[in-house]
Amino acid sequence: MNKYLTAPRASKDIPKGIPYIIGNEAAERFSFYGMKGILVVFMTKYLHILTDNPNLAAMNKAAAIEQYHNFTSWVYLTPILGALLADTLLGKYRTIISLSLVYCLGHLTLAFMGSGGLTPEAWMMTGLALISLGSGGIKPCVSAHVGDQFGESNATWLTKVFGWFYISINVGAFISTILTPWLLEWYGPHLAFGIPGILMAIATYVFWLGRKKFIHIQPKGMGFIRETFSREGLRTMTKLAIIFSFVAVFWALFDQTGSSWVLQAEDLNRNWLGVHWLPSQIQAINPIMIVIMVPIFAFGIYPVLDKVFPLTPLRKVSIGLFVMVIGFAMVSVVQQWVDQGQQPSIGWQIFAYAILTSSEVMVSITCLEFAYTQAPRSMKSVIMALFLMSVSLGNFFTAGVNSFIQVPNQLVAATSLNMTIQAKDKNGKKLLSTQEDILKLTSQTKDINGNSIQYITNQEGSYTLILAGKDGTFGTTTDIRLKFSKGGKQIAVKTAEKTNLNTAFVKIKSYFDSNKNTLPKTQAGTDLIKSIIDNWGSPLQYRLVNRNMFRITSLGADKNYMTENDIVLVSTISRPSKDESAKKKPYSWRENRIIELKGDEGKREVVKSRGGIKEIEFDTAIMVGGQTNLEGSDYFWFFTWLMLGTALVFVFVAFLYKPKTYLHEETK
Repeated sequence: MNKYLTAPRASKDIPKGIPYIIGNEAAERFSFYGMKGILVVFMTKYLHILTDNPNLAAMNKAAAIEQYHNFTSWVYLTPILGALLADTLLGKYRTIISLSLVYCLGHLTLAFMGSGGLTPEAWMMTGLALISLGSGGIKPCVSAHVGDQFGESNATWLTKVFGWFYISINVGAFISTILTPWLLEWYGPHLAFGIPGILMAIATYVFWLGRKKFIHIQPKGMGFIRETFSREGLRTMTKLAIIFSFVAVFWALFDQTGSSWVLQAEDLNRNWLGVHWLPSQIQAINPIMIVIMVPIFAFGIYPVLDKVFPLTPLRKVSIGLFVMVIGFAMVSVVQQWVDQGQQPSIGWQIFAYAILTSSEVMVSITCLEFAYTQAPRSMKSVIMALFLMSVSLGNFFTAGVNSFIQVPNQLVAATSLNMTIQAKDKNGKKLLSTQEDILKLTSQTKDINGNSIQYITNQEGSYTLILAGKDGTFGTTTDIRLKFSKGGKQIAVKTAEKTNLNTAFVKIKSYFDSNKNTLPKTQAGTDLIKSIIDNWGSPLQYRLVNRNMFRITSLGADKNYMTENDIVLVSTISRPSKDESAKKKPYSWRENRIIELKGDEGKREVVKSRGGIKEIEFDTAIMVGGQTNLEGSDYFWFFTWLMLGTALVFVFVAFLYKPKTYLHEETK
């Protein structure tokens, strides 16, 4: 005899297992959003300093966004595995408990990044893979498990409980997105990733406590397979897949609040309500707005709209997609201001969050309930997984866009080779101890054009790595020479465009000095240097990135903009700070780590970043390729127009859809 309830009891009361599910969800969401919320900032500012190599470059922003959305897409793809386990073999309860343990192991792995054995990036990827399996595997089961607690008698509670369920998600998310960035800032990644792991362990325990209160819908075994691939099952999945493919575009935009929006926040004035907010903490606005807006929509806006026209679930979704267009258009405008050298208030992004959250209420919560009610009784988890796959599809698209827009960096081959030359064993002895070993390695190493790399030693012990460039021939204008110190520190990058780029830099700096320390906008700067012609007959290009950064570009040997042959001077500006308290505040974990890693040079870097300098300083670096060919406001507008087109087409699809509702039968 089964010791658990296997069907809902006839009752008009709220099911007894609901508090345990909601408590579990709040703690689990704390763990997930806490970890996920700091991921982009961690990859761009912390990951590279977890090694003992002070010369390791930080991950570029587009690559970090790509990794972030790839991880998110796997989190929402693995639910199909959890759904299959739950509906064919283990049932929802045992699936959730089992995969929650995998989930905890993933958090533990992230907390050990930089502890040796593996590279920090390998630790990170292993941890993210385990979290993808654990978090993703339980997702369709948890939301479907909520619906399993209801029968026909208390089905009127379903909408409110799904609303509470969503509120519990956002309460956990709010607390974690406030706390975890602060932990990362002051206590480092080990604690920042470790605390969410502890919360996941608590979530697992709370769920276990409710085991005797839950309704345990039994797995259907092969009967589930037969129903899934029956005519009705296939028809249901096909109909919903069409709807969810449009919702995928919503997620392609919405989930960028944890990636491109965070990176945009770094360029905004984050002093708001008397507090200086960390870039990742701005995400906390979304969950707190959800908590406020769910009851406003449920008891205010929806009843009013329903009096004007019947407000079906698909009409809610349709309206929500158009609202998303407005929200993303807002951040596109904010980015235009940044591109023009301004520093807008973070309040503008918060306003966009309010619009975005309204869209989320209408799309995400509605789809959760809609997916459950449209699923045949034995397919609840699979249909939930199908809905979650729309999140995966949207994130795969965003990751794909960010992968596509990255221009290959020609210098990576040389800098990677340099790391190999400097590699040491556990006793601190270099693995390549002779010049013959190094020459053999360099002759076998290929650049992105398939050419070998030359290695030349200098009298003072330094050495130079030479890339042949586009023409594949050494000793021509396409050569790229990277000079390294004896210890492997990159000293200089020399190209045929050194003189031209420096001449253009002087013109831009002169404009800056003559215009109250303001950089020229992109078109004005381009006009200023267009008379300077590179070695291949093309005028130099200028782009203003933000008020403290600009780029000057030679199109290189192929004469095309935004390719791996572009030779780019990147200049960043450090300004003295008038805030004396900011200069004197204790060092953050990251600042202490930079000083530990780089010594006196690291301390100068930290002081400069705090504004502890007497006058404005310009720093320059040379890249060959390595840019992003969809950036700034163009990036945000691309997604805005995509969302508008999707919303327009969805109106017609929603009109043609014929819904069919399924709920569990009650026991007598």
